[in-house]
Amino acid sequence: MSQITQQSIQRCREGAELNRSCRFRKGNIVNLPEMGKVIVAGDLHGHRRNFERIQKLANLKNNSQTHVILQEIVHGGPEDDCGGCLSWQLLFNVIRYKIEFPDQVHILLGNHDTATISNSSVLKSGKEMNRAMQAAMQRHFGPDYQAIYSAMTDYMLSQPLAIRCENRIWISHSLPADQYIDDFDLSIFNRPYTLDDIERPNGVYLLTWGRRHSPEALNRLAKMLDVDIFILGHQPQETGWSLAGPNALILASEHSFGCLLQFDLDKRYTAAALTGCITPLNTLE
Repeated sequence: MSQITQQSIQRCREGAELNRSCRFRKGNIVNLPEMGKVIVAGDLHGHRRNFERIQKLANLKNNSQTHVILQEIVHGGPEDDCGGCLSWQLLFNVIRYKIEFPDQVHILLGNHDTATISNSSVLKSGKEMNRAMQAAMQRHFGPDYQAIYSAMTDYMLSQPLAIRCENRIWISHSLPADQYIDDFDLSIFNRPYTLDDIERPNGVYLLTWGRRHSPEALNRLAKMLDVDIFILGHQPQETGWSLAGPNALILASEHSFGCLLQFDLDKRYTAAALTGCITPLNTLE
């Protein structure tokens, strides 16, 4: 096994351990403190430049009370000469970022992660992304591919499911779709989730794949989770964000019109007020 592969496997293992041991994590929810600043990105899908912009803006080395929340790193972005997806490279860079700032960087589990773990088909822009990423990794790692892929999926299984803020803001990749709310198993937030949980129609699957929630469903979920506002990803946004009803904001960070959201933990907001805290990533150096 090459030294590069060994280093990559060790990075995945260290990142997974830091995900699980984060001092703000209880069960599968990261509970942020009462003071500080939060920077939330939507889906990144391999967009290296936007990740670099987020890092520079956050400047975590000099801002110990700032938290960066990332999601949906894989599937998209640069390709190799054979059309293989190179987003795994960005994932390893994001894991390095987590290792450098273990209690400030939080990477949420998304549906493309669950599809990677379960090796199920997931389409993006007409391409089956798991096959495209696996092919690129096989070409790059050769005989070490299976070991590095297993380490990567083990890392994904360590990611938290949600962020809860003291100012009653909830951040997760998505929420259960309207018709599945009654079947949603809240215990996934309090116990280690398993491979079974990420399979349809179980709890983690429902949490990460839901779309187009009605205002009534969002209100029900807000009561169930004891929060006021949801910040979500998962749903493509051509302009980088949208207000999805009176209590939900959707972000996307995967393209040149992608956005991020910044807010203070010691202030209360409405979803409408949070729209004034959105920053287009293309305005950052």
